[in-house]
Amino acid sequence: MSAGADTAGLPADYPLRPQYELTPRQVMDLLRTDAASVLIIDVRTQSEWDLVHVDGSEHIPLDEIERRASEVQPEPGQIVAVMCHHGVRSLKATLALRQLGVPGAMSIAGGIDAWSLGADPSVARYERQGGRCWKI
Repeated sequence: MSAGADTAGLPADYPLRPQYELTPRQVMDLLRTDAASVLIIDVRTQSEWDLVHVDGSEHIPLDEIERRASEVQPEPGQIVAVMCHHGVRSLKATLALRQLGVPGAMSIAGGIDAWSLGADPSVARYERQGGRCWKI
């Protein structure tokens, strides 16, 4: 277990909502078992995406998710897992996608930051402020 993460790979005080969220470790386990079983949609800004992203994920910024929802085309049985920096934007996108015809969409709890801490430490952590992003 990485420092800063509990046994689920999340910050100890993270309020997991299992009806809407998967933990980063759950998603990573699915990817290890069958990489094609998960479609990761990353809703962060272009500058965040350019700095760091999970290989194989698709980038649709949150402010474009409603207009581009038709691009989210999971294969039968494929899970749509939505990612952002800390899990807030991805939860908004998940709810929007569910209303727009992707009923099984799930947010990745804690976002790419929790992913870095609890699922894949090779993915760099970063900070974001005022439109600027930098690795930490």
